[in-house]
Amino acid sequence: MAALIEIAGLTKRFGRFTAVDDVSFRLDKGEVLGFLGPNGAGKTTTMRMLAGFIAPTSGTAAIAGHDVVAEPVAARRHLGFLPEGAPTYPEMTVLGFLRFVGRIRGYAGAALAHRVADAIALTQLESVRWQPVETLSKGFKRRVGLAQALLHDAPVLVLDEPTDGLDPNQKHEVRTLVRRMAPQKAIVISTHLLEEVAAVCTRAMIIAAGRVVADDTPAALAARDPAGRLDEVFRAITLPASLPRAA
Repeated sequence: MAALIEIAGLTKRFGRFTAVDDVSFRLDKGEVLGFLGPNGAGKTTTMRMLAGFIAPTSGTAAIAGHDVVAEPVAARRHLGFLPEGAPTYPEMTVLGFLRFVGRIRGYAGAALAHRVADAIALTQLESVRWQPVETLSKGFKRRVGLAQALLHDAPVLVLDEPTDGLDPNQKHEVRTLVRRMAPQKAIVISTHLLEEVAAVCTRAMIIAAGRVVADDTPAALAARDPAGRLDEVFRAITLPASLPRAA
């Protein structure tokens, strides 16, 4: 049976610069992958290739068995994607924007109303649903981006910094939501917050200079440090002098 996410030899070059170098992994239903790395490591480029927004130089990526290059529409039907910055149409109200996204996804009538209401409830946007997106705080804008990613209840979620800009209570709510959805989905979370990986992820992958340098459970990675500090492990294995490929 095919995994919900399958990446093999994914590579992206921009001229002479290699942003992503031979990345491979698979993710099954019930797994939450924390995708970690320093700035410029290749996290966002990898996620954009997986989402079909950037074509790889070589290698393949598939979502629910659909190649993102050969079958882009079929792949995206199975994907909920929260990109970096979560671009929206700022002049639209929250409700108007989510209805617009729902119609693009093929919903209409009662089904559209149900999907939009469910996404608003999941992300706790009821109090701002009539406000234009441009008037919202950074945290609420991020929640609107998350709502559009959840609207069609896709089996695969790719979330780039999902709690960026949220206050501590909002971060807790999003992490609780991820844990609740996890058994029925494959989820990739790009984050720089190590506590987020420990809180919600079943697996942690660290990328540096475009290459995977570690891939294990958060607990197993933390155990590499005598004091069990995941942040110390992260620093140690992302130093330029220590970039062996993951076993």
